Amino acid sequence: MDFTFFSIGSKTRKTSHLKVWMWLFFLLTGLYLSFPTASAIAYSSDELLSLSLEELVNLEITSVSKKPQTISDSAAAVFVITQDDIRRSGATSIPEVLRLAPGVNVAHIDGNKWAITARGFNGRFANKLLVLMDGRSVYTPLFSGVYWDIQDTLLDDIERIEVIRGPGATLWGANAVNGVINIITKHSENTQGILAKGGYGSVEKGFAALRYGGALGDTANYRVYIKYFNRDGSDALSGGEAADDWNAFRGGFRFDGRLGSSDTLTVQGDAYSGAAGQTNQEFNFTFPNYPTITDEDTKFSGGNLLLRWERTLSDTSDLALQTYYDRTERNEKALAKESRDTMDLDFQHRFALGQRQEIVWGLGYRITWDNIEPNEPTIMINKRSQTDHLASLFVQDEITLKPDLLRLILGSKLENNDYTGLEIQPNARLIWTPNEEHSLWGAVSRAVRTPSRAEEDASIVVKLIPPDITNPLLTLITANGNNDFDSEELLAWELGYRFMPNPTFSLDLATFLNIYENLRTGEPQTPFVPTMAPHLVIPTRLDNKMKAKVWGFEAVADWKIKNWWRLQTVYSFLQEDLDYTSDSNDSGSIDLAEGTTPKHQVSLRSSMDLPRDIELDFWLRYADELESLGIDDYLTLDIRLGWQPRPGLELVLVGQNLLQNSHQEYSPEYQTLATEVPRGIYGQVVWHH
Repeated sequence: MDFTFFSIGSKTRKTSHLKVWMWLFFLLTGLYLSFPTASAIAYSSDELLSLSLEELVNLEITSVSKKPQTISDSAAAVFVITQDDIRRSGATSIPEVLRLAPGVNVAHIDGNKWAITARGFNGRFANKLLVLMDGRSVYTPLFSGVYWDIQDTLLDDIERIEVIRGPGATLWGANAVNGVINIITKHSENTQGILAKGGYGSVEKGFAALRYGGALGDTANYRVYIKYFNRDGSDALSGGEAADDWNAFRGGFRFDGRLGSSDTLTVQGDAYSGAAGQTNQEFNFTFPNYPTITDEDTKFSGGNLLLRWERTLSDTSDLALQTYYDRTERNEKALAKESRDTMDLDFQHRFALGQRQEIVWGLGYRITWDNIEPNEPTIMINKRSQTDHLASLFVQDEITLKPDLLRLILGSKLENNDYTGLEIQPNARLIWTPNEEHSLWGAVSRAVRTPSRAEEDASIVVKLIPPDITNPLLTLITANGNNDFDSEELLAWELGYRFMPNPTFSLDLATFLNIYENLRTGEPQTPFVPTMAPHLVIPTRLDNKMKAKVWGFEAVADWKIKNWWRLQTVYSFLQEDLDYTSDSNDSGSIDLAEGTTPKHQVSLRSSMDLPRDIELDFWLRYADELESLGIDDYLTLDIRLGWQPRPGLELVLVGQNLLQNSHQEYSPEYQTLATEVPRGIYGQVVWHH
């Protein structure tokens, strides 16, 4: 028998696991078949897929309008990843879970780093996607992006992930340019009792989690959790094992209480510590010893504390006040040693104005202060410590033009930052719902991406050119910050359509045209030879002299073929057209920005609830080539087999990336070497009581 399809990979250290996993697979299958058969099998409600398509369309979300509303009533391209989707995907990290969403490109850089974006402009330092966890922003002002290796929680405690493609700046502010991802955890009332889980695999070298939830009288609930994982290195492009192993320990809590008939209080927090390996291509200015290839561990730690108070004034009016403190420390030798503290205060008020208007408005203030020790001379930062302030005001008015048929949403956010001053980000949305089967919506929005700390103050060596006959000196190309760097601007036009002819089928379509101005370029400056230095420096100055048009569409089709079998197909198309302004002398930024996101992405998921409490899930994914990075397209398959031999106990076997031994998904823009995603398999035991 040929076991090539199930083999773990080409590395000899992994092949020893093959027999163990095959025996486990056959053992689970044998136990399943050993149960007595019946001429007719009755499915209990626990065995059916958890939510009908009608219930999914009517899920309540909050990220689109900062108030509860159903997906079908939302005038935005929104997709919800439910807890059941997360569990049945077999994913073990938040970035992998995000592959479920249309219009979102998730690409592995190495075993612990990802390039993640929505609707274009991907990269490790992608800066046009705002990510929130329970309303707490997790982006770093150092480069206006996200360190994905520290964004984690117990996946079982996530209630849903709301993914908005397109601008969300009117409500959420700067950097919510191409999309907003809001990760929302469960109310502690829904996590009572004990949950324990653990697993092991070819890449997942061991993971475990423990959670306990309880009640404090009749008015309050709480939960506490701890988790740990150790992930093995992936495959190096040159062969063998890469040095990108990853481990982390995390713990946290959540408290939810009622303070009276109208008031609720939530207090939650997390603390974490870990290390992420990587291989760096470091610049060494001594020819011929450059670049120097070194392996290192990035050490990270941090914690956060969030408090949220809500008061219900009436059926049409409520208040909310949220504040959080966040502390992060990170020592990544290829970049910098960074410590950052953030405090944020946010107030929101919703009320009805007459019979046909509903107003949501709010105020916000954020202060962040840092201490940065750069990796000189590769990176230099003038201000080692800096404090940034951000103040904001937003208002949104939802107007019912005709009850149950036509609604108009108008709003704007005014935001003042220390880099570009006042930014105004308005939007207008219209939704038409002629009946329960159809809804059509359109939107036009303005959003900005404000400058990062590095774009204003850093100097980075981006390339080394060896000496040759024409130039006997080692040449350094540097990118230098600009105090006058302006915000990148987006004007977005969107149109969407939702169709649900019956409770077993739904279709969601969205198309968009994004027009960007003031995109980042590197403008060449006069070359020079530093005093007492045997090399030539060609400096470039960051500026805003690129523009772009990006258009595309996304489609999601859900089909519940039987009450025990669901199919979901997701397709995304993206086309980018970038150009310089007439006064630009840049010649390389377009090549770096264009073609970093696949034109075509396809996802096909099949979820089946089989007899005797068996779950079988297939997830087939395709991503088109990345032309500018020279990365081929790929097709991969994940398979999950779950079995509940008794209530409260689940045994799971998951195979990931099964169609190739390994494949490359991205190439980083700076120093870190890419690796290939290996084929993997892991087993998991989950017990809850």
